[in-house]
Formats: sequence, C-alpha cells, structure tokens
Amino acid sequence: MKSASMDLLPMCVIYRIVLVESIPEGLVFNSSTTHQSIYEAWLNLISGAQSSLDIASFYWTLTNNDTHTHEDTAKQGEQILEELGQLSGKVSVRIAVDKPSEEKPMDDINSLIDSGADVRMVNMRELTSGVLHTKFWIVDKKHIYIGSANMDWRSLTQVKELGAVVYDCSCLAEDLGKIFEAYWYLNQTKTVPAHWPKKYSTLYNKDTPMQLSLNGTDTSVYLSSSPPSLCAEGRTPDLQSILSVIADAQQFVYIAVMDYLPTIEFSSHKRYWADIDTQLRSVAYERNVRVRLLISCWENTNPIMFPFLHSLASLQDKSKLDIQVRIFTVPATPQQKQIPYARVNHNKYMVTDRVAYIGTSNWSGDYFVNTAGSALVVNQTWARSTTSTVQEQLQAVFERDWNSPLCAFTLERVLHLLGDGFRAYTLKYQLPWPSFHELLLHSMMMMSRSPLTSCIDFAQNVF
Repeated sequence: MKSASMDLLPMCVIYRIVLVESIPEGLVFNSSTTHQSIYEAWLNLISGAQSSLDIASFYWTLTNNDTHTHEDTAKQGEQILEELGQLSGKVSVRIAVDKPSEEKPMDDINSLIDSGADVRMVNMRELTSGVLHTKFWIVDKKHIYIGSANMDWRSLTQVKELGAVVYDCSCLAEDLGKIFEAYWYLNQTKTVPAHWPKKYSTLYNKDTPMQLSLNGTDTSVYLSSSPPSLCAEGRTPDLQSILSVIADAQQFVYIAVMDYLPTIEFSSHKRYWADIDTQLRSVAYERNVRVRLLISCWENTNPIMFPFLHSLASLQDKSKLDIQVRIFTVPATPQQKQIPYARVNHNKYMVTDRVAYIGTSNWSGDYFVNTAGSALVVNQTWARSTTSTVQEQLQAVFERDWNSPLCAFTLERVLHLLGDGFRAYTLKYQLPWPSFHELLLHSMMMMSRSPLTSCIDFAQNVF
C-alpha cells in the first residue's frame, strides 16, 4: 500500500529482476512458461562477484557424500561448491549457516573454510528454539538471490524450487545485508537482543516500501523477516507480511508451498495456530476472493495436514465462496526413489492479483514464531509498462503447475484414498505413510484412463 511518507524515501533503480526455477530431472511441463535455472543463476552470480559474497543458509550438501548413492545429477551442486571454493581465495566469502546437528554432514562447510571462506554457525535452537531456515545470497552489495533452494545438490536437479535474482540494486542488497548482519552477530551471543542496535533497523516495510523502477516498471518492494525477535526497528515480520498480502488481494490469492499446517508442531507443546488459515477464510467469505492452495505430497509429508486442508476446502461454494486445494506430486524412477529428501515441490511463494511474495519458509506456525526466514515482497499494481510484471510471471508459474497432470489430485481425491478403506488397509498391513505417497504416484502413472478414474479404481483394487 502506498503512503504519504513514501515520497520522502530514497529512490533506487533496479535494472533487472529475474524469476529462477529448478525443475526436477525428467519433469516436463506442456507449457511455454519457463525461467532460467537456479543453477545458472548461481553460476552467474559467482562468476560476476568482484568483492564479496554473503550467503545465509540452512545446511550444505552440494556434494553427494550424504546419500551413499552414485548420482550423476549431483554434478551441478559439486560444480557450485568448486566455484565457491575458488572464489573464496579471491574475494570475501561469508557464510551464515544453522549450527549443524550430528546427522548433518560438515564436508562442504569444512571445504569452504579450508578455501578461505569465513563461516559462522548460528545456534538458533539455543536462541529461539528454531533453526536458521533462510536461503539468500548477496553479491558485491548490489545483487541478491532469495528463494526456496537450499545449498543442496538436490535443490538444483531433484527438487522443484523457485526464487528471484535482483541485479544492480545496492539499496535492496544493503537492506537484505542488515538481515545477514543480524545472523552474523548471533554467532557471538547466547541471547537475542531485546532491542536491536540502530544499524540493523530499516526504513522499508509493508507501510513504507522501497520505490524502484524494476524491469522498467514502477515498483514497491520490501523484505520481511522472521521470527519477530530477529526483526530490528522498521522490519515487517514475515507473518505480518503474509497476512497483509492476503488482506490486500481483491480478486485472488494463489499459494504454492510444500507444507501448510495451522499448527505449532516442532515445539514440546503442540498447539493450534490459525493466523494464516483465518485470514484466508476471512477474505474468501467477506470479499469473495478466490483462494487456491497448491500443496506438496511426498514421503515426508505429515498426514495430519490433509484434514486441516479439508476443513479449509470444505468452504467451497461456487455461488459464494471459492476455495480449492490441489496436491502436487513429483514422479520418480526406481533410481530416483533411492535419493533421500528428493522429488518434491519445495516452492514457498504466494501471488495475488496485486502482489508477488517469494519466501523461504514452509507455512506452519513454527516457521514464523521461532525459525529464521525471509521474503521478498513485490507490488507492481501501478505498472504502466507493456512488459509482464513479476506478479504476472509468478501467476503464470502457478497456473502452469495448477493445471499440470502432476496436480491431477484434488484434495477430494486424496481424501478418498485417506478414507475408511485406506485406514483399514494400513491397519491390516501396517502400511507406513510413505506408501500413501507411492499410492498417489502409482495412480498418477496409470495414464490409460483419466486421473480420477485411475485413482479411484486403483484405490478400490487395493482396498
């Protein structure tokens, strides 16, 4: 939203913003909607770095040492690590990473330290009872990348990801740098400051966004962060950013996230957490805003997610309310099935008729209450350019995925498989949850008939 004070804020010019994606090996869309790969974008950022590279990250597995499998598609990640190692000997490379647990490999991090990178591990578990889950780069204090991709070879070739690269914008890079510097500082303390020093504060937020010319289009943009305890003065907490974007929508809200749970589930005391869920119900009921949720299903999905999604989708009423949920599954060959933590739609974005939101967090309460994440929020509502806006490009990505055969399973079809027959079958044969994911994939692969017929027939056969 524009405000009277916005005219008083510094004006910055962005030469270019680019949406970037990772499409898993073997996944082909019957669509003209394509974007540069995250792998290519990272290579470009590395090759262009002249003085500095700061990376905020969750974990590092760019090599395939952790899976104990031979996988040719790990080569892209291995090349990124090699290029970063070479860069570390030429420019300042700083890495803020969540303090690894015992099961997380340290090979990549140790390699970068040996190459000259300055690495600080942030113990978010001790500081906020969460993790450092954010994923962004800052190059030469003027280029940035932010998005869903981890520093993991699978994020380049085996997992579906989405992010954005902004080039030549020192003011946006400086603002993201303040979030990075907060992580950098937290390595040296055992407590989060009650009041962050002024150097971490920002002028830019949901009420007074930065004013840019982005791809030749007038733009309002700001960066949000989580949890609130890590937000210095002026910074919009990520949850408030999401709620604001939803409330601002006039026609539609499209959400693509791996997990959607109105719960706090990783703390010792689980509790219901309905902030986002309530906002979606509110705009659908009060203003007839069209709501679409594109949610992932894979072997690590928490099955409790589906009853919550059903509660939301049950409000669907074509005469008044329009809320729909679809489930996105990524097929896998027998070889690909051997790769752990792969073959999933890992996106974390939202697009409305007015705003593009590109984040780093899954959508459950933990990620906004105690886990470190960040997001880029872009509004080009007042665009007069003939070129497509970021919002329009992100909408095209969502609609490509929504209408894909990979999204053939509406929530109703999933719930059919989760019905009494499925529960009885799982109890009788002690079928583990990952087998339900296999059931969806098997049904999707039965291409001789429509996905709905195949799904129901297959379910009836096994039950």
